[in-house]
Amino acid sequence: MKENQEIEIKFRIEDLKRLQRKLRAAGFRCITPRTHELNTLYDLPGQILRKRGDLLRLRKYGNIWTLTHKNKGRTGRHKARTEYETQASDGPKMALILESLGYRTSFVYEKFRAEWTDGTGHVVIDETPIGNIGEIEGSSRWIDAAAGQLGITPGQYITQSYTEMFFAWKKATKSAAKEMTFVALSKK
Repeated sequence: MKENQEIEIKFRIEDLKRLQRKLRAAGFRCITPRTHELNTLYDLPGQILRKRGDLLRLRKYGNIWTLTHKNKGRTGRHKARTEYETQASDGPKMALILESLGYRTSFVYEKFRAEWTDGTGHVVIDETPIGNIGEIEGSSRWIDAAAGQLGITPGQYITQSYTEMFFAWKKATKSAAKEMTFVALSKK
C-alpha cells in the first residue's frame, strides 16, 4: 500500500474576502465551494490513540463520508503525518461498527470548508466556531511559496490540530463547551 504523506500548516484568517482575492491573484481556483463538514474523532478507553499521537476520524463533508487514520508524524515548521483515507458509503453504519469494536467518540468539531488549488497543492478556508482558519497542504517548499504569495509569514504558521486549537481556545476563553460545534459554542 502506498504511503500518503500529508504536509500542512494552518493560519488565522483575518479577512476572508481579502484572502479569496489573493488566492485568485496568485492563480488559485475554487474547486469546492463552501461546504459543511462534521468530524467525529474516535478513541479507545484510556485514550490510547491520543496518547500515541494517532487520530481516527469519521467525517461527513457535504454528503460524502470518509474514514481517516493519521499517525503522530512529526512537527517542525510544517506538520507531516502519514494519512490513510477511505470513503464510507454509510456513515452512521460505520460509526456503529467503530462503536461495536470498542471505539468511543472523543471529540466532535464542525466547520464550513472551501477548497482552492493551483494544480500543485491546496489551500482550504475553514469557517469554524472559534474563528476562520486557513490550511495550506502540499510539499514543504510549495507550502512556503504559497504562503509567501498570500502574505503569510512562517511566524503565522500553526501546526496544532483542531482539537489542540479548540482546547487552547477553551482555556483562554474559559468556555464550558465540550465540542467545537456552532450549537455548542452558541450556548452560554
